Amino acid sequence: MTQTPTAEAPFELKGSLFTLTVLHLRETDLGAIEQALLVKIAQAPAFFANTPVVVDLDALADTAARPDFAGLARILRAHGLVPVGVRHGSAAQLAAAAAAGLPMLPESRPAPRREATTDAGGDAKPADPGPHNRVVVQPVRSGQQVYAADGDLTLLGPVSAGAEVLADGSIHVYGPLRGRALAGVRGKLEARIFCLGLEAELVSVAGRYRILEKNGEGWGKAVQIYLSGEHLIIEPLTVEAGAHRKS
Repeated sequence: MTQTPTAEAPFELKGSLFTLTVLHLRETDLGAIEQALLVKIAQAPAFFANTPVVVDLDALADTAARPDFAGLARILRAHGLVPVGVRHGSAAQLAAAAAAGLPMLPESRPAPRREATTDAGGDAKPADPGPHNRVVVQPVRSGQQVYAADGDLTLLGPVSAGAEVLADGSIHVYGPLRGRALAGVRGKLEARIFCLGLEAELVSVAGRYRILEKNGEGWGKAVQIYLSGEHLIIEPLTVEAGAHRKS
């Protein structure tokens, strides 16, 4: 008897991690929003082309403001941005967004649960999760995305233009850093980016980002990048005098 081969499903659904730009909406005036958007896009037109955008309504959640979500979506698409959903906001705001075709996005995934251990006295206490550090030996090539969950990312080779490296903690690059580097992607304000040669398109710490210009601040140099208040600081990596002297 001849068996009929089992047909495979025409698709497969899987969860994945994507980097999304967040538009934190502070007012509902579409004219003002579009003007500010034009200024921002003019700084780096290629970066914003076909960029997925999430509209964050946290600043408006406690108000009666009802943004024109359909109009906002049209403005974003007209300038090359792709609205994919909204987050935060009041029930009424989220309902209005859904009616305009913008679904509510869930919060970022929760931090991993810490297992409990028992001390000598029999009392339960949280276990020390210890540091998590993902080490990548190979160069990160254009089109690749490397992510370190729950810890730091250490890259022993260069990061190419068009690549993206992300970490919940800090990022250490022992070579030229091109492409995009996003540290503290789940909001860790103490995260930093270290590299031996800064040539990145974009750097970000805890959601605050800077688009870099060739030959701008720190370009081509060994630097560290960290958050001070709401501002990203780029400063040279220096070795203290005598650090390499023999004792």
